[in-house]
Amino acid sequence: MIRLFEEHQVRRTTELSSSLWDFSQVTDGKNTPVGKVTVPSCWESYPGFEAYRGQGLYERNFEADGDMRIVFKGVSHTAKVFVDDKFVCEHYNAFTQFEAVAKNLPSGVHKLSVLVDNSFSEASALHVENDYQSYGGISRGVVLEKLPKHYIRQMHFTPIYKDGGWYARIKLVITSLTEDRWDGTVNVTLKNGETEAFLCSETCSMKENEDELTIETDEIACKAVSAWAPEHPTLYQVTARLQDESGCVIDDLTDRVGFREVRTQGKDILLNGKKLQIKGFCRHEDHPQFGCALPLSAIMQDLQLARDMGANSIRTSHYPNDELFLDLCDGLGILVWEENHARGLSEEQMRNPNFERQCETCIREMIAAHYNHPSIYIWGILNECASDTEYGRECYKTQLELIKSLDVTRPRSFSSCRFKTDICFDLVDVVSYNIYPKWYHNTPVAMYLDDLYKWVQTTGGAGKPFLITEVGAGAIYGYRTPAKVKWSEEYQVLALEEQLGAILSYKDCSGVYIWQFCDVRVTNDWWNTRPRTMNNKGIVDEYRRPKLSYETVKRIFGSVDTYRK
Repeated sequence: MIRLFEEHQVRRTTELSSSLWDFSQVTDGKNTPVGKVTVPSCWESYPGFEAYRGQGLYERNFEADGDMRIVFKGVSHTAKVFVDDKFVCEHYNAFTQFEAVAKNLPSGVHKLSVLVDNSFSEASALHVENDYQSYGGISRGVVLEKLPKHYIRQMHFTPIYKDGGWYARIKLVITSLTEDRWDGTVNVTLKNGETEAFLCSETCSMKENEDELTIETDEIACKAVSAWAPEHPTLYQVTARLQDESGCVIDDLTDRVGFREVRTQGKDILLNGKKLQIKGFCRHEDHPQFGCALPLSAIMQDLQLARDMGANSIRTSHYPNDELFLDLCDGLGILVWEENHARGLSEEQMRNPNFERQCETCIREMIAAHYNHPSIYIWGILNECASDTEYGRECYKTQLELIKSLDVTRPRSFSSCRFKTDICFDLVDVVSYNIYPKWYHNTPVAMYLDDLYKWVQTTGGAGKPFLITEVGAGAIYGYRTPAKVKWSEEYQVLALEEQLGAILSYKDCSGVYIWQFCDVRVTNDWWNTRPRTMNNKGIVDEYRRPKLSYETVKRIFGSVDTYRK
């Protein structure tokens, strides 16, 4: 499954991730056939490949004629794509989508080959040995599209609230596969249920040798629409239809959108004018059966458990998530903090010559693909990286400015762990900290939080909204003892009670994300600080079995409203 709705009625599409693929291990350029596998999947779920780090080849045939676009929602973590053994494109990063366009294919059966590599090297600045697993495989959906010579590559929908009503701006990118001049029209409609309303019509005029045309509309009044909010996540379908000079519809693109406004005001994050109180979980895409390639039902179960515990938000630590996850959050009314891909990198690691380029590419691809999701209320970057150094500050500044150039409608932040040494809070809209009192140190939580917040007020973060984006304690599932020592389920309960109680009652804090939703696998070199080679701070274990803290979190989150007074 690619999305929770149909993106095209005119453009012919075929889901390639709905059948078996041939998988081979690749060693020193030689292919060793392994057998048939499903896609999406991670090869760590294949017998004999549980700890494999290297290259693998995925292949399957498809029928096509003409200009074809193959969209990959995620390949972990480097992909080289070939059609009929001819190189088409290469992509780095497991967590953002990319496309391969093959032009003028003759009618018939063609071979698609994807060479995947999950190894670590200097060429990879973001996928490194880390506190989460870096899997291998085609881990998200794949779709084949037959393109007309001119097609709608992108549509961004921006809701605007002013003068007591809702408006929208629409940005369209039309791509040409021919060098000829072309004129056409694009019409945009908004649909709620069976009712479809016309929004605008724009002329497309592409000159000779022009590859792309960007169209941006003025503000369009949208009458009789309802706002999207956690308590009523109202969604609409916006559809752009491209017509040629004769009036024939040659292409279309549909997305789901919501009318909502996110902004900061003083120390508050406002959703539709109301002060948000975040009650959330940090969540990795990780499962012992599926790796990072969770099917829709498994993603839904995670969200059901989070909601059962009273959560209203998920932080996608530490990378952009599968669009199916975002579609579900849109429909369920769950707020999403989505961030680019980088965790815990030192200044030395950030000086990798590929680092800035790979980070910026991730940001561009994340925002381009996920801009329309109303559930995303904030963009984040560079979790726990070197925000206490001058070199690090330049990286944070560049990336935060890039986000603002791509999207002015959402606040920006990053999660810091630099206690009283961070020098980047003047760059963000929201100040965010990861803290672990009662776990890595035994300082009383209320004292530690108050001390930290008062220091922030002496920095460039003074007067800005403040979030705790990680807090928690480890517990090995099933380890219970009257002594209530660390790593026991009983100690996790004690720690969370004090942590959540102090944070959610602190008047200048806009909320908290618990680290983390479930126990997850880490890379092997983290074995000495992570029992079971797992990060064990989950409120449920890797199989989603609740620990004792489940009911504690449910009681505390359930006593706090989504909006602050």
